Amino acid sequence: MSASGLDVFDKTLQTTHVWLDEIMDRLGCERRAAWHILGAVLRTLRDRIPVDLAAHLGAQLPLLVRGLYYDQWHPGAERRKWRSLDEFQAVVADGLADMKPVDPGDAALAVFQVLNHFVDPGQVAHVRNALPEEVRRQWPQNNADLSAAQSAA
Repeated sequence: MSASGLDVFDKTLQTTHVWLDEIMDRLGCERRAAWHILGAVLRTLRDRIPVDLAAHLGAQLPLLVRGLYYDQWHPGAERRKWRSLDEFQAVVADGLADMKPVDPGDAALAVFQVLNHFVDPGQVAHVRNALPEEVRRQWPQNNADLSAAQSAA
């Protein structure tokens, strides 16, 4: 028997905790901070990529994370046109303004790793390719590349 009475709720809660645990491990933060970080980065991506791609990414997310992702979304609104890594990080930082300071680059990298780990690689590639070059360079194509780079440093 499931704890909530609905297996879908138990599954999404369990999966969301796994995602948050990865962010917490990477950044050394608490669960509440990891939740804010996940939302700030996902919404920054969502508001920059084409609407159809944003919807496809949303479909890949666990149910709870999907709610965080779609919160306050206006798909008919003009897309945010940040073009540089600095602009991207500024938007992420704005989303993190109500919490203990976190480097927006580190926050983004932690979320990129979670997406690489849990979202279909083809979908991740489509999202990465829709971003400006400077941001794409910060998003490793896979987590093995990132691990190798960190080991060499």
